[in-house]
Amino acid sequence: MNNEEKRFNQEEEDEEENGRGREAWERTYADERSWESLQEDESGLLRPIDNTTLSHAQYRRRLRTATAARIEKGLIRYLYIIIDFSRAAAEMDYKPSRMVVVARQVEAFIREFFDQNPLSQIGLVILKDGVAHCLTDLGGSPEAHIKALMGKLGTSGDASLQNGLDLVCDLLNQIPSYGHREALILYSALSTCDPGDILETIQKCKASKIRCSVIGLSAELYICKHLCQETGGMYFVALDEPHLKELVLEHAPPPPAIAEFAVANLIKMGFPQRTAEGVISICSCHKEAKVGGGYTCPRCKARICELPTECCICGLTLVSSPHLARSYHHLFPIRPFDDVSPSALKDFHKLPKNCFGCQLSLLNPGNLPGPQVACPNCKQHFCLDCDIYIHESLHNCPGCESLRNSKTISDMEE
Repeated sequence: MNNEEKRFNQEEEDEEENGRGREAWERTYADERSWESLQEDESGLLRPIDNTTLSHAQYRRRLRTATAARIEKGLIRYLYIIIDFSRAAAEMDYKPSRMVVVARQVEAFIREFFDQNPLSQIGLVILKDGVAHCLTDLGGSPEAHIKALMGKLGTSGDASLQNGLDLVCDLLNQIPSYGHREALILYSALSTCDPGDILETIQKCKASKIRCSVIGLSAELYICKHLCQETGGMYFVALDEPHLKELVLEHAPPPPAIAEFAVANLIKMGFPQRTAEGVISICSCHKEAKVGGGYTCPRCKARICELPTECCICGLTLVSSPHLARSYHHLFPIRPFDDVSPSALKDFHKLPKNCFGCQLSLLNPGNLPGPQVACPNCKQHFCLDCDIYIHESLHNCPGCESLRNSKTISDMEE
C-alpha cells in the first residue's frame, strides 16, 4: 500500500509540474475549459454556439421583470456605485482580475444608465485600506466618471462596508426629497473591517430612504443579504463574467418606487439655451474661462457645460426637452413581443419571410422559418435583433406606428 500511495502522489506531482510547465496559451484554455460549452445537434455532430439566441434569452428575462406590471418608478435617481478595491479584488478567478472585470462592467453600466435615465446622476465611492474614498461627486457626465475610475485602478488593504455606507448616507441626505436615493455595491471581499456597529448604519440607511443593492463576486455574506432586505434592494452573487454583466445591467432601468417613499412632487426645471460659438465666458462648474459650446441658465444667466445638472449659482435643475422625452418610455413601456414557434404551427408557409423592421430574411437554410417574435398589437413579425433594438433603444413599435400613420392619412383623405 505504501508503494501504491507513493506512486499515486508522484503522479499528482507530475501533473502539477506539467501544469506549471504549460505555455501561456495552453493555461488559458485549461482554465476556461471551453470544451465544456460545446453543443451537439440531433446527429451527434458539433455545432457552433448560438450567442445571439443566448443574449436574446437574457434580454427577454430582463424585459419580463421590467414590464411585469404597471408600477410607479423613480425617474430622477441619485445613485452611488460603491466599488470594493481591497486586496480581494486582486484575485484572478475573473480574468485577468476581479478589479479589471469590475471596472469594465462599471464603465458599460454608466453608459447604459445615462442612456436609460437621462435625468439621473451617478457618483463613485472606492473601498480600500479600511476607509471609503469619494472618487466622484454626483453628476451627469459619463465620461468624467469613467475617466476618474480608470485613473484610480489599484487594490490594497481591507474593505469597510460600514464606512462606505456612512459616506454614501451623508452624501445622499443632501439631495432633494423628490429624488430616489440608491446605492449599488460591487463587493469582492469575504469580510468587512468596520470601526463600529454596522447594524446601526444599516438602520440609518433605511431611515434615510436609501435603497441598497449588492452584487457579490466571491460568496454570499449574511450582512450583505441583511442590508438588502432592510433597505428594499437586491442581492446576487455572480457566477462568472457574463453573469456579472447581466446582474449589473439589471440595475440600469429605474426600479419600482417604494410605496411610502413615492410622494408626488412638482419640480421646477429650466431649459437653458445653447451659447453662441466663439463667445468667451466663465464656466460656473469648472470656475474657468471657456470658449462657446455651453449652456446659459435661464434664471441667473450662468454658464454651464453639460446637461442635465443643477445650476451652481441658483440651484435650478437644468434639463433639455430630449431628456424628458427619453424618460417618458419608462412610464408607458412597450409590451413584450410574443415568441413565434414555427414548429407549433400547421401552416408555417403563411408566416412572413422578412423582418418588418430591418427587412432581412427570417428564413434559415432550407427555407425554414427561423426564430422570430410578433407584436401583440399590430401582429407584425420581427427578428431577434430588432426586438432588442425596439425595446431598449427605439421604444416604439414600427408596425404600430405605421398602422397609426396610415389611419391618420386615410382620415385626412376622407
